[in-house]
Amino acid sequence: MDKHEIRQLVIRKLTGIAPEVDPVQIVPDVDLRAQIDLDSMDFLNFIIALSKDLKVDIPESQYSRMATLDACVDHLSGLVSKK
Repeated sequence: MDKHEIRQLVIRKLTGIAPEVDPVQIVPDVDLRAQIDLDSMDFLNFIIALSKDLKVDIPESQYSRMATLDACVDHLSGLVSKK
């Protein structure tokens, strides 16, 4: 899976959790939780969904590496490439 496909998956999961979000309005380098108003449970569900779909382990210690859209895509790309 390439970065573009991972970005699309991340956006799908975000809009699944927060359907009111317009994907075009997501600023790639701004904290996702702040701009989408995700609470901690929403963010956890988002991480779990990505982990399940990509079949990768995302330890809690790595959650901070997934704060923005760009950071999330980069981190997940690295995890997927190690599989």
